[in-house]
Amino acid sequence: MGEHYPRIRRYALVDGGEPWLFIRESVNITFYMRRSHQEVVQAVMRALDVYVQAVGPGTLGWYDADSEADWRELDTQTRETLRREFLHPRGAHVSLTGTPGDLSGYEFSYHGEQSNEFPPREPMCAVAFWLPTEYLEEHGPGQVRELVLKLAAGLPFNSGHAGLAFLFPEGVLGTTESLRDECLRYPGLDVPGFSTASMFIGTRVKGVHWLNLLGQPVWGELGGAEGLRSRLRSPGTTVQEIDGQRGLVTLGPWPEAGDVREGHLLPTYRELARVLEPWLYEERFDWGGFSREDMRRWKRRFLD
Repeated sequence: MGEHYPRIRRYALVDGGEPWLFIRESVNITFYMRRSHQEVVQAVMRALDVYVQAVGPGTLGWYDADSEADWRELDTQTRETLRREFLHPRGAHVSLTGTPGDLSGYEFSYHGEQSNEFPPREPMCAVAFWLPTEYLEEHGPGQVRELVLKLAAGLPFNSGHAGLAFLFPEGVLGTTESLRDECLRYPGLDVPGFSTASMFIGTRVKGVHWLNLLGQPVWGELGGAEGLRSRLRSPGTTVQEIDGQRGLVTLGPWPEAGDVREGHLLPTYRELARVLEPWLYEERFDWGGFSREDMRRWKRRFLD
């Protein structure tokens, strides 16, 4: 593991003095779709089936359908309730996890919006799948990449990505403060910000990662596979067309965290960042524990 990324685990003491794991390094797979909830929900449910088949039935045993951390155990009755939540015509916010309070690294989140505003804004949906780094180590990066391609094949994404990221409860105050030093040291470890990005990203691209999924309009504006291959010269970078309208840029055989202190600045990631700069999404809000200068350094970590 040390060759590609560090093991990062942060614990807090809860009632009774029991240690609670609230931050860990993991593998994040996220897709953004500028479509309405009703247009994508069936595809998202099929993608969830693909993910569950890969990680094993029973791995996700609890769900929350109102973003209030009101976790319910999945059984025959609650599975039907979950299905109704997914298919709600006005949208759905659904999360699934292994066991509440146990950050196993296996998680699923879906934010599906059906805009009823006037004047109407463009609808936006996003879905995220998480894997622990132990899964990556056991099955290898090739199998993870194949899983990402299977998920991508069934989703009408405008952009997406997969790679190393910090898994943590985004809604818990003070969590990002605990991430600051590792964020600024390891540029390849992403801070997902799924909740806000899912609302505001549109067709832009959220940063640079090990696997970079590009759809329309960015794929077309970059000239597709041929245009990207002419700009990306780093050894180990590959460009794969998916269906003529979308593609995948892979940065090396393994996801890498890099290490600023050791001078490992991830030049392949920096090369792609320069190509994608006009289309990159920028975080809208500063994180707790980060100064304005910290945020600037984070946002431009592959560009400066």
